[in-house]
Amino acid sequence: MKEDRRPEEDIGPLLRRRKATLSVAESCTGGLIAHRITNVSGSSDYFEMGIVSYSNRSKVQLLGVSKRDIDRYGAVSHRVAEQMVRGIRLNAKTDIGLATTGIAGPLGGTRGTPVGTVFIGLDHEGGTEVRKFYFGGNREEIKEKASQKTLEMLMDHLMGMDNKASKKTKL
Repeated sequence: MKEDRRPEEDIGPLLRRRKATLSVAESCTGGLIAHRITNVSGSSDYFEMGIVSYSNRSKVQLLGVSKRDIDRYGAVSHRVAEQMVRGIRLNAKTDIGLATTGIAGPLGGTRGTPVGTVFIGLDHEGGTEVRKFYFGGNREEIKEKASQKTLEMLMDHLMGMDNKASKKTKL
């Protein structure tokens, strides 16, 4: 893998090989993930849609996130990230969904959640994974780091699928 890893360039061939499709629900990254994916020529072969659901209302209306869970756990929570990623995958009817929710700026800290807290979700036929990260830096740096980590999670997932497939064929 390259030193300056650009996973958006590497995921296309892996998704095409499986004839898999991708959708993204973004909050704190504000469309940066979709932007990076669509900067790759031919991404329309596998990228179905991206939604920037920045407000709590849009998370509820567009992604089916429970308003009660937002009120109880906060928009920046494992529970909300899980619902966002499942919602985008279900609505877009894709094989894989990605989602981000977090606090990228100094005015965002709610419920004692520090700036730089980001939950990233990945949903696929085999299940849902949500991970919590803390990124330092200013608003733009946090968004960039979160988008990078999200694409790396997708890349690692796809590479892991390749490894499992190759082990099955060797048996």
